[in-house]
Amino acid sequence: MLFKNLENNNIQKGKQESQFNTENMLPISEIKDWFVILKDWWIRAILKAEGINLDLKNFDEIQTILEQYKRFLNGLEFPLQFLVRNTYLDLREYLWYVQNNIAKLDPGALKKQGNSYAEFLENINMKQWLIFVKEFYVTIPYYEDEQDSSQVKKPWWSKFMDTLNSKDDIESIVSRYRNFVKGQKMLNTRISLVQEGLSSLWVRTELLNTKDVISLLFSMYNPLLDSTQWDYKE
Repeated sequence: MLFKNLENNNIQKGKQESQFNTENMLPISEIKDWFVILKDWWIRAILKAEGINLDLKNFDEIQTILEQYKRFLNGLEFPLQFLVRNTYLDLREYLWYVQNNIAKLDPGALKKQGNSYAEFLENINMKQWLIFVKEFYVTIPYYEDEQDSSQVKKPWWSKFMDTLNSKDDIESIVSRYRNFVKGQKMLNTRISLVQEGLSSLWVRTELLNTKDVISLLFSMYNPLLDSTQWDYKE
């Protein structure tokens, strides 16, 4: 139910909850315009980054990359969160794309070759539980009044208690939205700085849109259900 509401970009919390449920336990209030709005008034954007294989670089290239990375981190005035996620190879979307295009071909050698390729992909996808891939994400935060340092230094139990807000009334939602409007411009500036800094390291990044953010969060909170909830859409 939570992610259904998030996908519709409209979480309504007019009624008071008498007990903690999954929605109350999660720190997320809503996802709007590609940004994650948390219950503690933080706003976050998520970048997906490509990795660099240092084993394919020579010594001088590795030293250059490390030096530029250190310079990039030292030049930031706000915190970042880096996530390295191990997941299984998932070819379902690409497989659907291939099969959909093969169906449009006229019978002949090209279609026969396409079917063989699709069968090859299906065999690989069936072994997805044996094939791991790494995904890299960068979370960029913004907190009202630029209180980044004070929020980062808060103890973990204090941050956890901030998320347990079972009395999230309309006034809180409106205030959170106003904070989002104010912080959106600043967060966009931070996104540009991070993308430019990582591009100097030859790391390509992509800002996750609302659908991608929901998909990522759903797969992290529901790893077993994720493999059965994939919907093919053209």
